[in-house]
Amino acid sequence: MTYQIEISSVAQAEADRAFQWLCQVVSIETARHWYQELLKTIESLSEMPKRCPLARENNYFSKEIRQLLYRRGRHSYRIIFTIVESQDISIVRVLHLRHAAQQTIGKSQDETDSGKE
Repeated sequence: MTYQIEISSVAQAEADRAFQWLCQVVSIETARHWYQELLKTIESLSEMPKRCPLARENNYFSKEIRQLLYRRGRHSYRIIFTIVESQDISIVRVLHLRHAAQQTIGKSQDETDSGKE
């Protein structure tokens, strides 16, 4: 089964911000390559998106939330998405692009302060 890919405006804006930041800290060519590879990685979700594990955000939302890691190390990002399946069409909806070090979406400040995960 092939899934249609939809990227939310929020995820698109987050990817654009990451690209702009990379343009400032590395070369424009490197940032362009990063962005092109990001799009290829997102497109890979059109095949077998359930291969990706549940995201840590999954506990905070009623829909199943999954993640696909993009890159490793200091420049690791999490592609956060949900899968919408119906009889007519199956969609992977990319919700966010988050740096791996960013706080979990939906997690309250109290949980962060107390060290709960």
